[in-house]
Formats: sequence, C-alpha cells, structure tokens
Amino acid sequence: MDITYVQLSVLAACAVLIGFSKTGVPTLGLFVAAIMATVFPARESVGLMLPILIVGDIIAIVYYRRAVVWKHLLTLMPWVLIGLVAGYLVLGRIDNDGLSTLIGSIVLALIVLHVFRERLETSLKFAFSKTRAWSGGLGVLAGFTTMIGNAAGSIMSIYLLAKRMDKTAFVGTGAFFFFSVNLIKVPFNVHLGLVNTESLLLNAWMIPAVVIGAFSGFKVLPLIPQKHFQVIVLVLATLGGLNLILF
Repeated sequence: MDITYVQLSVLAACAVLIGFSKTGVPTLGLFVAAIMATVFPARESVGLMLPILIVGDIIAIVYYRRAVVWKHLLTLMPWVLIGLVAGYLVLGRIDNDGLSTLIGSIVLALIVLHVFRERLETSLKFAFSKTRAWSGGLGVLAGFTTMIGNAAGSIMSIYLLAKRMDKTAFVGTGAFFFFSVNLIKVPFNVHLGLVNTESLLLNAWMIPAVVIGAFSGFKVLPLIPQKHFQVIVLVLATLGGLNLILF
C-alpha cells in the first residue's frame, strides 16, 4: 500500500482520536471518519479504520464492562444486522462522493429529529421514540452507516440519549455495541478487499496511538458535567455530518 507521510501522520492522529472517542466523547468518531475520508478514498478509509476501531473497542469494554445496559443492546442488535447486510450491498456500488453525502445527510436528519423530538411528540400526542419501530429504524441505520463508513456513532448516540442514560452507562453500552458490530463487519470488509495484509500491518503501528487516546478519554470523561455531555455529543455529531456533505 502506497501511503504518503501526510497520510501516515493523519492516520496516527486519527488513531489517537479514535481511542479518545471510545472512552470519552463517542461522537468524535464521526468527525474522525470525516477526516479520514478527506485524506484517503472513502472506501479505503473504511478498511483502514476498522481494525483501529476494534482495538479502541477492546480497551473500552474492559474498562466499562460494569456500566453496560444490556437490554438496550439486545433489542437493537437484530435490526443492526439487517442494516449491516444492506450497507454491505450498497458499499460495493456507490462512489466515494455519494458515500460521504449519504452518511452526512442521514446523520444531520436524525440530529434535527432528536433535537425537536419532544416538541414533535407533544404535537402529535404520540411518543414515537418509545416504540419498537423507532428503535428498529435506528438499529437498521446504525448497521447501515457503520458498514458503509464507520459512522454509526451519531445514530447510536441519539438512540442512547433517548434512553436518558448517564454518561458512564452511555459510553459503556456504546462500547459493547460497537465491539460486537465491528467484529461482524470484518469478514464483509475482507471480502470487499478493504481489509488486507498490508492494511493490517499499517494498523498494527497505530496501536500505541489508540492506547494513548483511550487513556486520555478515561481521564477526561469524569470531568465533563452530565448536563454538558449531551450538548457536546450533538455538536460534534453535527460538525461531522456537515463536514461529510461539504468537503
């Protein structure tokens, strides 16, 4: 794999940010995906990020293993599998620009829906966010976007925020979700040629950077007030979505 010094530097920086997002601020991952897609071809960046994400997942689940709310994961996973298959089928047929625009548009639409959710539910006199259809739809979209661009962080965040979880349970539950999903994605990415021997060798050099980022996240998360956590998550998700569409 031919890679420039600029690309290598960006990959190392993104590895630090991935580690931090796995243990600190989850929606930072979408911003990282956007950066990767501007330096590498969008499809290639998916394969390069996946093993790095799994390393971050492993660190996070070991640390937050007691903070997981399993019922929220179990109800979501069957729908996520449907989204993964759909994403796999689309990934082999869409170009890089179309891929970035699609992911960004989905993320922004869901953020707007989340922000105005309570007002909309009051107007409709129907709590759609508590229905199985809402959870199932988010599950399908999470599986779809994580397959086509490692960008399900924002969608999963909207799902968990709607459950009114505290920040530690939020991060811990998300960590187990993404570890499970990312492992499922590996054979799909290998089949598409996005993960191969050369990319894995490059990923191995990024492990120390992921560890540095992850331990930074452990230190920072307790310092973020709960009331500010949701705002930070949504703002970063919005910036990531806009970046995917505009750049």
